[in-house]
Amino acid sequence: MPPRLRSVLSAALIALSCLLVPLGALAAWAAYGLVDTGRYVTTLAPLAADPAVRDAVADTVGDGLWRVVDEHMDVRPAGGTPSGGGSLRPFVHDAVRSFTRTEAFRLAWDTGNQVTHDAVLRALRDERDRTAGQPVTVDLASVTDPVKRRLTEDHVPLAARIPVQHTPVAVLPGDELAAYRKGFHVLEVAGFWLPLSAVAFATTGIGLAVHRRRAVTATALGTALGGGLLALALSIGRALTLADLPADVPHPAAAAVYDALTATLRTTAWLLLALGLTAAATTWLTRNVRLNRPGRPGRRRPPAPAGRRPDPT
Repeated sequence: MPPRLRSVLSAALIALSCLLVPLGALAAWAAYGLVDTGRYVTTLAPLAADPAVRDAVADTVGDGLWRVVDEHMDVRPAGGTPSGGGSLRPFVHDAVRSFTRTEAFRLAWDTGNQVTHDAVLRALRDERDRTAGQPVTVDLASVTDPVKRRLTEDHVPLAARIPVQHTPVAVLPGDELAAYRKGFHVLEVAGFWLPLSAVAFATTGIGLAVHRRRAVTATALGTALGGGLLALALSIGRALTLADLPADVPHPAAAAVYDALTATLRTTAWLLLALGLTAAATTWLTRNVRLNRPGRPGRRRPPAPAGRRPDPT
């Protein structure tokens, strides 16, 4: 192959490899980091102690319990003035906030995340159309029931009469489920092939290069650039995600969840940046280093060409 053609082909392969680095990292994170239920639950488990998350859960569950109390516990005394529900509201919210600081809440938090993750995965992997048009839902009774027991143990009036309803909460819209399912299948395939392709293209490009040291330096700098772009994309994605949330969704809690889910991906981005810069700097600093190999024992020097005097040394 002509050297010029080799250089062009090598540059194209190295550029394609550097382009696939951030895309492959993102696809692998989605395919292997988010899909595994145990890893997902473990990632979100520390958020049970996050103040923003606990406040958001307390407000959401407390408001839901208050609506149930207000609908089912309208007690009218002899004068005809309604009472009972309104007097329970401070107790409900205080009990929920107190519950979020207990071991039972951490267990309920992990259970809720596991149930939600399993429901989403089943919907995304189900090729049949039985759920077409119907949202994917989870039940909040696993949180409501412990709160009711806590209220009953604290002898709150009428707490035992609070009905624990199996309230479905939508986690995926039904009208967009088909698109989510297709995107999920693409990520599963890309999560394996994109990183493998990036490595194969880089290896082939370096092997074809006429000046391999330059090719290694270009690959390292491209990898570092890909890591930096990935970190930048995560920051922009965080801002856009929080900006698109409804007004009733607590932004601090959503930010904490986003940061927890993308922690591994951020670490990968900075690792790619650091490794790429380190490899490029090492290659550049050692460009003039030549390893002097000592002669082998007993090895004779080749005879001097005819017409030349042998080297006296």
